[in-house]
Amino acid sequence: MKKNKFKNRKEDKSNSPFENKKKFCPFSQPGSPIIDYKDTRLLSRYITEKGKIIPSRITGVSRKKQNELAKAIKRARFLSLMSYTNKSFSS
Repeated sequence: MKKNKFKNRKEDKSNSPFENKKKFCPFSQPGSPIIDYKDTRLLSRYITEKGKIIPSRITGVSRKKQNELAKAIKRARFLSLMSYTNKSFSS
């Protein structure tokens, strides 16, 4: 009878909408977008407001594609296509 007490422990604690969802790489599917440093709209989806690259454990991007994504983001930053931080100063 004690086994039933601990059986549904994980189900009770799941508050995250991402926990039960199976992750798949959005760039490995057929017909998916190509990672390019000139596509700043796509790259900005994988950057936080402070300018950090979102890790693959959150986005679900595969290891190979995450490396390509990071290189493209860094190249776009270096060429001034994207800012290092998304701060906007309005006076």
